[in-house]
Amino acid sequence: MKKILFLITIIFSTVFVSAQRYETVKNLFAINQFEKAKTEFDKAITNAKYASKPEAYLLKTGIYAGLLAADTSLANSPAGENLLKEAEEAFKKYKEMDATLSLLNDDLIYKNAPYYLYVSSYNYAYKQYIKMDWKEAFNRFVPIIELSDYLIKTKTVNFALDTNGLALAGFTAEKNDKKDEAAKYYLRLIDAKVTGEGYDNIYQYIVRYYISNKNIELFEKYKKIGAEAYPDIEFFTYDKVDFAFGLAEGFANKSKALQEVLAEDPTNFKANQLLGEIIYDTLNSDKKGHVMPANVDELEKIMVTAFNKAAAAKSGFENPYLYLGDHFYTKAVKTNEARIAHAADMKNHTKPGTMASKEDIAKRDMLDKTYGNQLESAREPYEKAVVILEARAKEKNGLDIRDKEQYKKAANFLSEIAQYNRIRAKGNATDVAKYTAQEKKWNDLYDSIKTLPTIKN
Repeated sequence: MKKILFLITIIFSTVFVSAQRYETVKNLFAINQFEKAKTEFDKAITNAKYASKPEAYLLKTGIYAGLLAADTSLANSPAGENLLKEAEEAFKKYKEMDATLSLLNDDLIYKNAPYYLYVSSYNYAYKQYIKMDWKEAFNRFVPIIELSDYLIKTKTVNFALDTNGLALAGFTAEKNDKKDEAAKYYLRLIDAKVTGEGYDNIYQYIVRYYISNKNIELFEKYKKIGAEAYPDIEFFTYDKVDFAFGLAEGFANKSKALQEVLAEDPTNFKANQLLGEIIYDTLNSDKKGHVMPANVDELEKIMVTAFNKAAAAKSGFENPYLYLGDHFYTKAVKTNEARIAHAADMKNHTKPGTMASKEDIAKRDMLDKTYGNQLESAREPYEKAVVILEARAKEKNGLDIRDKEQYKKAANFLSEIAQYNRIRAKGNATDVAKYTAQEKKWNDLYDSIKTLPTIKN
């Protein structure tokens, strides 16, 4: 009987001492005596019974994190990093042992434990951010957001959204090229209508994110939200064509991006105009070392179609026609240079009094035909441009400098085309008369343009 009583006494004493130690450590923690609380805790945790309860790990979380939160100089020191690591592991262990989080829900003192963990983790992550250690910072901000969500849900903190944490989590995700992760955090800020200095970049990121993912519906949605939040920022006035074109790099990618827009919206003016322009620039590049694409003929057909669709989509806009006229006129100039060179070459290697070879004559005829066809291809778009510019001159009683120069250029080239056709028509009186009249018409127009009033834009 005495042995049983003695055993009961030992068990009771152990339980009492263990419970007393919990209270001692808890009280020190409650009054922010973290150093003393750690000393007592480190002693108590060596007791297996003490260490068997979830309360021990919640206390460890709060004490170790509290030390870091109270002394920010510890952050990034080996001792501080070890404290944070142990606090995080302790909180993980606590959640495993107390799935319902009953201690956190029932005891106000223990609610401080995850809060201190949040503060100390944030301080550490922020220092990684300042150091531009993007990988470590991002890896730290991910659990920080999870923790702040918990603190908000349990009303441990008095803010509705961890705006700074979300912004930094998104930014460090960007720096790690984790586009989807960045969007996830940024969307929470936007959906909560968070605004202010610097936050416009977050709205811009989401707009770019959805256009790059070809989600036009959400692109339009968040572009509109961005415009409402930041009405003075021009970025939010850009349309899907601007973004598709602007985000792509290099001719091939830009061309592909525009053609993808046109696959969904074939009559889109801006997409057709831009597509025509970038092909024009590629086919008519004068950059040193420029290599002409292998599919020149295919690109030319795409360009012609694009410019014609742009012109149809926006009446009274002469640029598509001027681009087409310039393209074919430039080709004609190059062909004419080849004609002149071939004629000189024929003269040099053909003996006086003998006929040129069949090959030379065939090449000459082919170049003549090509030259004529290219001039004819330039004629129609130039004529259409002239009609538009003539109407604008009458409407505005003059033209600005740019329009006036384009008008003169078109008239001059049309005169040259008519002149060439007149010369080729030699022997055909009807055609000679026709082309002579055309040549005079364009020369007279050219002279009249010079006398037009020049107006300001």
